[in-house]
Amino acid sequence: MRLLITGASGFIGCQLAQQAMRLGHQVTAVTALNNDVERARCQRLTDAGVRVAVAPLADRAALERLLAQQEAVIHLAAAQHEAGAPEAYFREVNVEGTRTLLELAVRCGVARFVYGSTIGVYGSQPGARLDEDSPLAPDNPYGRTKAEAERVAREFAAQIGLCIVRISETYGPGDMRLLKLFRALQSGRYLTIGDGRNLHQLIYVEDLAQGLLAAMQTTAASGTTVLLAGSEVLSTDAMVAAIGAAVGRPRPPRHVPLWPFVIAAGVCERLMPALGMRPLLHRRRLDFFRKSFQFSAAAAERLLGFRAATSFATGARLTADWYRAQGLLAASPLRAVT
Repeated sequence: MRLLITGASGFIGCQLAQQAMRLGHQVTAVTALNNDVERARCQRLTDAGVRVAVAPLADRAALERLLAQQEAVIHLAAAQHEAGAPEAYFREVNVEGTRTLLELAVRCGVARFVYGSTIGVYGSQPGARLDEDSPLAPDNPYGRTKAEAERVAREFAAQIGLCIVRISETYGPGDMRLLKLFRALQSGRYLTIGDGRNLHQLIYVEDLAQGLLAAMQTTAASGTTVLLAGSEVLSTDAMVAAIGAAVGRPRPPRHVPLWPFVIAAGVCERLMPALGMRPLLHRRRLDFFRKSFQFSAAAAERLLGFRAATSFATGARLTADWYRAQGLLAASPLRAVT
């Protein structure tokens, strides 16, 4: 298909565009360029033969030109990690940017539109096994505006083949967010904040790309919401143990109490912006240690024929191998001995 992917300089978008190209789709990658990591990803796409266009979601004229003759859109561009940005900024990008893209896609006759949402729309619901019909309770600007953008997207469901995909925590080669965790575990400097028993259901990035492309191509998914997550539910301790094994540091890390960090993050969020500084610590960064998620894969299997295939142990090893190949992670001490 002729496919336009927004947010292609992001971790997921970059991997998705390359996988789509390998499968024979004609890919146009639309993106912003904010830092060296994003520039490197765009260069990777260009080297892979992907057409790359730099355009913000607010540039209607550029987007309309790029959407002409496209058959499908996978919309991943979002404001997500901008700590300290006002909620109005998140709304402008996540809600109004999505509205603009859908309006133009309909005008240009695009047949399929996949909106990349997030498990952040659920907020914190420990103990619940969540599915597409579970209540939404977003508890930060990113989650609230992504939930609002879902509502906007549904307004267009009668005009375009729309599928909303809620994406779980994603990891794999190319991910720069977990690099600090891999490095800290390898160096022995990592501490688990809290009891380590909160749950994660991560999805390997190549599995996720497969699911997103299935949502794009499966007619039965039109008008639906689908949740894409990995097949394993892991505690933070189990996740850390798998990464430790991948980097050659299998010894379990020490635990420290969570509450001092929560208090410190609240103080940073209140005081540092008033001084013109970015918060050194904020509560959303602590979600890794305190939020628990478990998901049902039934809808993805029924509608898309999709089930994540990569175990976390395998994915962590492949991710560590990629970091080493890029010179971002030292050789594993255990591997150096063997």
